[in-house]
Amino acid sequence: MGIPLITPYAMPTMIDLPTNKVAWEADPKRAVLLIHDMQKYFMRPYQVNQSPIVELMDHIRSLKETCSEMEIPAVYSAQPGDQSPEDRALLIDFWGPGMGEDPLQTDIVDELSPEANDRVLTKWRYSAFQRTDLLEYMQEQGRDQLIICGVYAHIGCLLTACDAFMKDIQSFFVADAVADFSLQDHQMAMHYAASRCAYTITTNQIIEQLKKEQYSYDV
Repeated sequence: MGIPLITPYAMPTMIDLPTNKVAWEADPKRAVLLIHDMQKYFMRPYQVNQSPIVELMDHIRSLKETCSEMEIPAVYSAQPGDQSPEDRALLIDFWGPGMGEDPLQTDIVDELSPEANDRVLTKWRYSAFQRTDLLEYMQEQGRDQLIICGVYAHIGCLLTACDAFMKDIQSFFVADAVADFSLQDHQMAMHYAASRCAYTITTNQIIEQLKKEQYSYDV
């Protein structure tokens, strides 16, 4: 039980994107960046110097830098260590006890450490909205778009996108800034998101959208 070792696979690119059902465009005045579960525990199954992790880190850094420049809020989700059976509940049946209360497991990876003005949510379930104040935070900020990156694509990232849809929040599933157990799982997540609940896009594409919208505000 738990997370298996993950065989390296090629990070999807623009030519691998599914056809989107919607034509949403990311707006720097409406968006929040969610860096989902990029904790050391969840990176351990990967070979960090190979795909898809090399691209994942580079692309999340690019998203974070762009959002910082445009004053787009960044939110990190992070699961706590040593969860009680009552808190972990059915997750135990699928994944076992989870991570321990050890910074080498619970901390966000060093390359993406949160900055002082970033928000870190304690996350308890697949969706980053469940048992957190993410929705309330977005409403307080007057924002209704969520840019999703991180791990794992077909679990927490996808379920957060689905939950966002059910809360009338447009989500942008950044296909080359998420990673998964396998290429097949990654592809499934991209296709489901594009066809049912989100707009699937690459890192370069969403940065271009944000810059275009920012330019329209500036002129």
